[in-house]
Amino acid sequence: MADPAPAGRPGEGDVNVELDIEHSPASSQSLPTEGSSEYDKSFFSKADDWKLMPETKAMQRGDELDQPKNKKLGVTWNNLNVKGVGAGAALNENVLSQFNIPQLVKDGRHKAPLRTILKDSHGCVKPGEMLLVLGRPGAGCTTLLKMLSNRRLGYAEVTGEISFGSMKSKEAEQYRGQIAMNTEEELFFPTLTVGHTIDFATRVKVPFHLPSNTKTAVDYQQMYRNYLLESMSIKHTEGSKVGNEFIRGVSGGERKRVSIIETMATRGSVFCWDNSTRGLDANTALQYTKAIRAMTDVFGLSSIVTLYQAGNGIYNLFDKVLVLDEGQQIYYGPLVEARPFMEGLGFLCDDSANTADFLTGVSVPTERKIRDGYDDKFPRTATAIREEYDKGQTRMIMTKEYEYPKSLEAQMNTDEFKAAIGWDKHRTLPKRSPLTTGFGTQVVACTKRQYQIILGDESTFIIKQAATLVQALVVGSLFYKASDDSQGVFFKSGALFYALLYQALIAMSEVTDSFAGRPVLAKHKSFAMYHPAAFCIAQIITDIPIILVQVTQFSLVLYFLVGLTTTAKAFFTFWVVIVSISMCMTAVNRAIGAATSTFDAASKISGFLVAAVIIYIGYFIPKTQMHPWFVWIYWINPLSYGFQAILANEFHGKTIECVNQNLIPNGQGYTDSAFQSCAGVRGAVQGATFVTGDQYLESLSYSASNVWRNFGIIWALWVFFVCVTIVFTSNWKPAAAKAGYLLVPRENAKRNQHFLRNDAESQPEEKTEWLATEAPVSKETATEQDAIGDQLIRNTSVFTWRNLTYTVKTPSGDKVLLDNVQGWVRPGMLGALMGSSGAGKTTLMDVLAQRKTAGKITGSILVDGRPVSVSFQRSAGYCEQLDIHEPFATVREALEFSALLRQPRNIARKEKLKYVDTIIDLLEMQDIEHTLIGKPGAGLSVEQMKRLTIGVELVSKPGILIFLDEPTSGLDGQAAFNTLRFLKKLAGVGQAVLVTIHQPSASLFEQFDTLLLLAGGGKTVYFGDIGYKGQTVKDYFGRYGAPCPSDSNPAEHMIDVVSGSLSQGKDWNKVWVNSPEHDNITKELDQIIEEAAAKPPGTKDDGHEFAMPLWDQTKLVTQRMNVSLYRNTDYVNNKFALHIGSALFNGFSFWMIGNTVADLQLRLFTIFNFIFVAPGVIAQLQPLFIDRRDIYEAREKKSKMYSWKAFVTGLIVSEIPYLCICAVFYFVCWYYTVGFPSISSKAGATFFVMLFYEFIYTGIGQFVAAYAPNAVFAALVNPVIIAVLVSFCGVLVPYQAIQEFWRYWIYYLDPFNYLISSILTFTVFDAEVNCASQEFAVFDTPNGQTCQDYLADYLAGFGNGANLVNPTATEGCRVCQYGKGSDYLSTLNLKNYYDGWRDAAVVVIFAISSYAMVYLFMKLRTKASKKAEIKGFALTKRSLSPFLISQPRPYPPTTHTHHPPKRPHPPLLQKSPSPPSTAPKAPPSTNPSSSPSTTSGSSTPSTPTSSSSSAPTSPKPTSTSPPPQTNYLANSSLPTYVSVTFFDLDQNPPLDVAKSAVLVVVVVVWPLARSVNNDVFLPCPSIRPGGGYGSIGLFCLPGPPAREMALFENLRGGGNVKGFSDHREDSEGELRGRLEGCYERVVGAIVHV
Repeated sequence: MADPAPAGRPGEGDVNVELDIEHSPASSQSLPTEGSSEYDKSFFSKADDWKLMPETKAMQRGDELDQPKNKKLGVTWNNLNVKGVGAGAALNENVLSQFNIPQLVKDGRHKAPLRTILKDSHGCVKPGEMLLVLGRPGAGCTTLLKMLSNRRLGYAEVTGEISFGSMKSKEAEQYRGQIAMNTEEELFFPTLTVGHTIDFATRVKVPFHLPSNTKTAVDYQQMYRNYLLESMSIKHTEGSKVGNEFIRGVSGGERKRVSIIETMATRGSVFCWDNSTRGLDANTALQYTKAIRAMTDVFGLSSIVTLYQAGNGIYNLFDKVLVLDEGQQIYYGPLVEARPFMEGLGFLCDDSANTADFLTGVSVPTERKIRDGYDDKFPRTATAIREEYDKGQTRMIMTKEYEYPKSLEAQMNTDEFKAAIGWDKHRTLPKRSPLTTGFGTQVVACTKRQYQIILGDESTFIIKQAATLVQALVVGSLFYKASDDSQGVFFKSGALFYALLYQALIAMSEVTDSFAGRPVLAKHKSFAMYHPAAFCIAQIITDIPIILVQVTQFSLVLYFLVGLTTTAKAFFTFWVVIVSISMCMTAVNRAIGAATSTFDAASKISGFLVAAVIIYIGYFIPKTQMHPWFVWIYWINPLSYGFQAILANEFHGKTIECVNQNLIPNGQGYTDSAFQSCAGVRGAVQGATFVTGDQYLESLSYSASNVWRNFGIIWALWVFFVCVTIVFTSNWKPAAAKAGYLLVPRENAKRNQHFLRNDAESQPEEKTEWLATEAPVSKETATEQDAIGDQLIRNTSVFTWRNLTYTVKTPSGDKVLLDNVQGWVRPGMLGALMGSSGAGKTTLMDVLAQRKTAGKITGSILVDGRPVSVSFQRSAGYCEQLDIHEPFATVREALEFSALLRQPRNIARKEKLKYVDTIIDLLEMQDIEHTLIGKPGAGLSVEQMKRLTIGVELVSKPGILIFLDEPTSGLDGQAAFNTLRFLKKLAGVGQAVLVTIHQPSASLFEQFDTLLLLAGGGKTVYFGDIGYKGQTVKDYFGRYGAPCPSDSNPAEHMIDVVSGSLSQGKDWNKVWVNSPEHDNITKELDQIIEEAAAKPPGTKDDGHEFAMPLWDQTKLVTQRMNVSLYRNTDYVNNKFALHIGSALFNGFSFWMIGNTVADLQLRLFTIFNFIFVAPGVIAQLQPLFIDRRDIYEAREKKSKMYSWKAFVTGLIVSEIPYLCICAVFYFVCWYYTVGFPSISSKAGATFFVMLFYEFIYTGIGQFVAAYAPNAVFAALVNPVIIAVLVSFCGVLVPYQAIQEFWRYWIYYLDPFNYLISSILTFTVFDAEVNCASQEFAVFDTPNGQTCQDYLADYLAGFGNGANLVNPTATEGCRVCQYGKGSDYLSTLNLKNYYDGWRDAAVVVIFAISSYAMVYLFMKLRTKASKKAEIKGFALTKRSLSPFLISQPRPYPPTTHTHHPPKRPHPPLLQKSPSPPSTAPKAPPSTNPSSSPSTTSGSSTPSTPTSSSSSAPTSPKPTSTSPPPQTNYLANSSLPTYVSVTFFDLDQNPPLDVAKSAVLVVVVVVWPLARSVNNDVFLPCPSIRPGGGYGSIGLFCLPGPPAREMALFENLRGGGNVKGFSDHREDSEGELRGRLEGCYERVVGAIVHV
């Protein structure tokens, strides 16, 4: 029983624990039942103040009234040991090392060692109890939760007893839906909205017997859904997409809450929560824990929770605590006894510390503190602490609980639990089924969700339908009005083949789609939401209307354009067969996706399958000519049955006349059919001039009587593949649980022996912690740390933002995400950005760091009082919330890559790499620097990944400031503290650091200097100093009625005040805006901007967008891509396997082709089939391209690391070596097996063309991927492109027969045309043709003429390529259609042998152009980051005329001698820029004493003029009368120093703005330049470099000697002005010359206008 916490104990006194309540079944009878007037009065819970406690109790009352039994269970475990396979690291083979057979044999002899993850764990969580599991990352917390949620997959060995109630784990498997675990991963369909996601989760968990107060299942589902949404306070996100890393949706904290709610929807009895507060703010995390506490108390649940950085408010809500350290259980017992136990061992816990952090840090020397007198006797290791615990009284007491499963109470609870589950379960479900709703309900729910997923990704759905329509139009026009004669047979057969081919190609996208949804289905299966068969059937139901629409539009267009049989029977037969084929091929690809474990394997099989079914459809190789070793493919090929059916449907009962080349002889003088014969038409009788449709079908082994038999077989195959899909889908499992291990590249194995050896026998050692600063350090160590600190770059720039507003467009209208936010970060300052989940913290960070590419930003973002420079994005470090890295790079490679590309180009490479060593030492990553980054589970841990993210930014030497978005998420309390301590160290050496942070402990919060607190909608609630131990912030909120209790964490208190239970209904944003603190901050911001603008800028802008030249970028990026691909053996092996497999299959299918006429067709078709290696390889390479593109766009592009040009070049070049090898493999395996000429000139020429085809299709796949939003979209576009290119390559329709509309342009733009033509020329041109006996045209001659005489005219004209074999015969003339291969090629528009080399050259050009398309589409996709639009001026005389000075200053002293200029100019006198007005609504004034820099609805930062209210230290002008107009021709003096301030204009396009600016400035402003006390502003038009907006620059003189010089060039070109800053003092002569040039151009512009 949990003893109450001592009321006076610091950190634990904020929870009311005066009543001694035990949350166990024994106390359950103390819960008053419905009807008891004392129900709400007597029941006590630590979460009684939770907002939904009344509703929760009401639900319980309803359950007790209507449900005869409760669902209490509990979980008990004892002597639990878990072992995983693997040492500390595993080797990652590369492309070459994987073939090192001796090394692989040597490695295979050593059995993989087992690593202990949990050792002798024990515990008991009864109904109504909550257990907190604490431990560092890697301690075994997640593994323990998996064991307690009955998930044992992936572990090598599990021993010990786990009981659920009185059930053993095996029996409990059938109740998996009641034993739920919420994992750290957030797995959702990102295009679903939050409402749809929770709708689905609650719909499939509606009990069969509803509460009496609920009428229908829909009412119950809606009630429970709303309750869950309200419980986590995300009702407002119902209509927003869930999103993910790459699809914009709800915030990270809101997504985590969706995950929590989905788990709650299971209505389980045992819940395991794995770090479920990650990404939640302190108040939301507390409310979540209260919700779990309330539900645990009211419903009698058993809740086991692991938490990192748990505050005392959260900690005190639990009953028991279990502490793990490297798998050892060093404490398990009542919560209130944990701290005293550790303190009794000699450990010291500060009063302000989080108890949870204290408990996890006792075995880490650098974290723990020792009480006086215990220095020599405290336990130093986890083993020693465990031994002390085993000897203690707590262990003896807790051991008694382990008999709970055998108790009568547990057995009764278990029996009632089983009865309650049976009561809730639908009566049609089997007894052992873990599901709740009936199968029909599951199918309906899944079907509805499938439609929502499709509609959520509209672009993919639209492209699929649009592509189908376009394809039908293109192919229909290609075969337009095919005739009913012998030529029409070939064309119609091609059209029918294409109708089937397109269905096969477009169905390939199902493989990609299958892997996208697999993790979600595995999660839902563990929740027992629905049977996988329901999901599969729902997909089929969803397919039906979509495929019907798709096939109908395709059939209507294609069928009637081609001119197929126009009867209703024939059309609908064609339509229904195409529908069945589309359904069947969709099922085939789904089955492939379901049956394979990786996408690479699936894409390999899918690509190979497409090639196989196309060859054995019966179009390329007639069944009678198929080789026996592969003919079985024909019999299991759905397309072959479909082709039989639609061919028989078309030709049955028709008569096909032989015409043109198929009629011998033919032409003028040959009109008597008695002396003619068909040739080259299957089924034709020798001597006949026509062939019947049935003869033609019979020659192919087809029969019209088999049409509906084939239709039935297609559906039988569909049923088979659906069953295969269901079987494999039902066996899908979540990602196997592995002990996290590092990946070591084989080439770095020697450097990582400390990981690779088996350390099972090593003795326990005291642990150390990275960046541990608490431990005493030696003098040498201190000196070394100081030296490292000295190497860190210092920052002297101040970063400010003012009136920042960010608006995005949503379906319901514009939504403001940031609302007039302002603040600053100074050098040496560590600033905290806090707020509730969804308040806009990450959004603000993205806006400040110039990372947004959508939406509208207004306000100002300034560095040193000046607009951000073109190099700002690379000069500022930004550690994003998500750790996005190239997984196949090592830690050192990632750091060196960032350093080499982002440090300035004037720093030597050696110095850059030396700085990398500094950062590696600083972050203490020496032991992992040569390991692969990988992914969590197989690669770096979460904490190591976070350190790497910080390191990647630090090595770039950020010169302005460092942004960090939630750097402590996913870390335990001490790791978070160390991270903050490290950031504090960075600030200490002069860096400016701005951090968003969730759930900071009091000690973490104290590390920060300033706080910017946001409320919902991006509204500011507080900005300013934090004060010692948060006293300044406490005082602020205390003054406005929300004092912070002395024992509360001020960070948690603030969040609770702003958005939680302590908000008191106040608008805290309004409180802030009306406070004197806000006014003081505004004035201080003005002063900071004014002072910074008057000083030389702290950071010099080198004017380069990227730190390194493009060539250096390209070399480095290409090197990284090469290394990554070299280590990605799965990808490379699949590419090789697909080529080798396809080549051998193609070669043996067309084995040793002969020299007959039919063999000429086979030569053409085997070459044509080479094309179809492309779809499979493209489907494999596009996801990899898109993954790399996402990494580039998410981090590297935004930090201006390198250009998109370098990115594309690296991707292209890295593929080339493997494409060359693939070409060799295909050539060797195919060319000689089909019997092509072995002459080197022909074989070499063929290989040359094949090599460049590899480049062509790779370029096609890459340019599609470059612009596609996702891999599924790309997979849908591929069939469109491939099918169009296949259609017009001259194979399906010869050149002469292509419609004129297409013939003269698309035929010549088709790379496949030149590919096939060149290979055909090289392999067929010189071949001798020997007709088979059945291929001869046999006919008699009239009047006893010899065959030679009769055919003389024919052979000299139309039949000049024919071969007469018996010229002297007078009857039975035997004519072969072709004599040589060149005769056959002439019919394909290939007249000469040199045409082959011409076409080969064109193939090379197409290879180059396909890669050029990759650059083009990547350029089109690349968006510029959004910049703040500062609305400064409306271009009117009223707003531009009064350029006046608010504070005159004398000239700075100068010794320069002024020389008269070449021509007179207006006087430009001294003035230092003053801060702008903060009054955003001040209208422009014509009063000379007012400021022109603030206009309606906007404020202009860093302007030279200001309203008097914004600069209290600046006196107003003494004269209010307008000064006399200055005659600029009357004065020849020039200033010595000049500065320029820019004003962005909220107009587009820039060129028009520039022109209008010139017009207004020259015509309106120039004559109106005024002088006040000899001070003047003279405007000059410009365009700011790197910006997208026009601007106006004002010449003025600053007070101190200026270092900023503005240069304007080419003004007379109508406003095409370039401005840039040269931060140095110039001599008078240099300044004079530049000013004269500027003024001359302005005067020239006046004359021009």
